[in-house]
Amino acid sequence: MRNLIPKGTLRKMLLPPTYGLHLARGAEFTVLSVEVWSSCLVVNIHVESAAGRAIPEIAIEDHWGTQYTFRDSASVGSRNLQVFTPSVPPGTRSLTIRSTDNDADARLVVTFAVPRMQEADQAAKAPVSRPVRLRRPA
Repeated sequence: MRNLIPKGTLRKMLLPPTYGLHLARGAEFTVLSVEVWSSCLVVNIHVESAAGRAIPEIAIEDHWGTQYTFRDSASVGSRNLQVFTPSVPPGTRSLTIRSTDNDADARLVVTFAVPRMQEADQAAKAPVSRPVRLRRPA
């Protein structure tokens, strides 16, 4: 069995503003979450009819116009995990997932707001707060 956990650290988990069944030519699916890892993005998809259905073909793009590259996919029951690289750069405001089952008509599936994230180097250099000693009143 393949190891489904990406290398790096999990930075954020993005949840969609709404859950809905998306109908594509090859699959019926719902995007459950996007995990933002330091090395990649992992899209967690629930495939409605896992038996005999194709894996959804999706593409990810951020507000900068960056196209993320599909790297790997794994299915566990009705769940499908798709891995894309690279990870989101600092300053990214949104991620848009589109269904690409039909190349002529890449349809919008869902858009995620991306909260502000610090670079890994900046987070490591952040000052450590020291505990404050409270004095008992006299």
